[in-house]
Amino acid sequence: MTLIIKGSGLTVEDIVKVARHGEKVELDGDALQRIKKCRAMLERKIDAHEIMYGVNTGIGEFSEVVLNDDQVKDFQKYLIYNHAAGIGDAMKEEYVRGAMLGRINVHAHGNSGIRPEITLTLVEMLNKGVTPFVCQKGSVGASGDLAPMSQIALLLMGEGKAFYEGELLEGKDAMERAGIEVPGLQARDGLGTINGSNVLTAMSAIFIYDANNWLKQAEIGAAMSLEALKANMGPYTSRLHEVRGFKGAVRSAKAIAKMVDGGDLKEGKVDHKVQDAYSMRSSPQVIGAAHDAIAYAKSQVEIELNGVGDNPIFFPDENIALSGANFQGTPVSLPMDMAGIAITMVSVLSERRMNRLNNPALSVGLPAFLTKGAGMFSGMMLSQYTADMQIVEQRILSAPASIQSIPAAADQEDFVSMGMNTAIKNFQILDNAYGVLGIEIMAAAQALDFREYNFGKGTKAAHKIVRKYVDFLDIDRPLYKDHNSMKDLIKSCEILHEVEKEIGKLD
Repeated sequence: MTLIIKGSGLTVEDIVKVARHGEKVELDGDALQRIKKCRAMLERKIDAHEIMYGVNTGIGEFSEVVLNDDQVKDFQKYLIYNHAAGIGDAMKEEYVRGAMLGRINVHAHGNSGIRPEITLTLVEMLNKGVTPFVCQKGSVGASGDLAPMSQIALLLMGEGKAFYEGELLEGKDAMERAGIEVPGLQARDGLGTINGSNVLTAMSAIFIYDANNWLKQAEIGAAMSLEALKANMGPYTSRLHEVRGFKGAVRSAKAIAKMVDGGDLKEGKVDHKVQDAYSMRSSPQVIGAAHDAIAYAKSQVEIELNGVGDNPIFFPDENIALSGANFQGTPVSLPMDMAGIAITMVSVLSERRMNRLNNPALSVGLPAFLTKGAGMFSGMMLSQYTADMQIVEQRILSAPASIQSIPAAADQEDFVSMGMNTAIKNFQILDNAYGVLGIEIMAAAQALDFREYNFGKGTKAAHKIVRKYVDFLDIDRPLYKDHNSMKDLIKSCEILHEVEKEIGKLD
């Protein structure tokens, strides 16, 4: 399949297909004509010596400095040099590829004023697997992701570094090996490549995709724990949630109920309490709220993916250029802060159910710490410690970055989104979430092995996959291997895929 880039219709799923799985892209013919039309207008304005920000003026605090004709030619090169000011190790290649795809889609609108050669080179780099080396940190998420995007732009001058066929090469060598002609930068080309929040948006798109898969596995874990704890399944009746009206809760209740279909608990063959604790009874409301938060964040990210994030913005039909702040990352960073918080919240819920599985006062007859040899053996006592440590880290990381603005550029840029901080910490939150949920599911599988009634079809499928990687804990052993195996299992989504093969889609 080839993804046609039109300036519209780009989805989170498209970002993942191209950035992670290498799907090819092609610039739509009409989009190419829009780019050419806009460039022609810009060149007329340059010839007429019309003052335009970032074309024949400096930027930031130097926006009032007007450049002469000779300076205009070199300004884009020095702009990229100055802004390629990041720090740290290489960003994941999928984040960089996602940002390149997002930038191409911005250009496809025909409002950026760049030469078509710039956009077509980015397309060719994606298709031939030339991925610029980009430092992880440096963007404040306003005026675009200037530092990381500038490291991408260095390749357009045959400079910087890039990954190609598994090697880190000098930019010029990578482009030559891939057979890509270096276009160079002319007036507007540099700023038109870097002046948008494309990196934090691409990272957010990938996070949303992964977070949604994690939430579905959180429902699988909840169902396994509920069956092991002899839960009252009445609170998972969809009608209960429909009368309140939250879509996420309805979705979550249906998914968990679907997991336990066919089991003795669902069919009323196992005794249960009239009302369970909140960590059991309110799982649909809590996981559902997270679904709703992720859905809102996705809607905002997809608006940004398909909008014109640039400055200035050119309108060739009206022959005007407008300078503003469409590079500002706040419309993405604010909902993405909430998305990260949502994952932490559901992780806390997961740990509380795991606590009930371990605690003999709460586990409805399960052995203490899920071991037959309590006293001699400690079972899964220390697994809870590991989960708790990760949750504390998640809580620290859940402080919103979108309110952390520090003014820059002599107060010309006196409010910035810090959206890159949001994007980075969200993946750290999710990394911990894989570990926390893996521990709950491991404990739930252990608990299920102590029960002698029939489980739901989905629960059985999940339990079977767990036992492929982690054996029943008969006598104590070092658990770090099991913890890491479970974390990798959740991250791979193998449990999710096998469960959905068995009972159908959970969403």
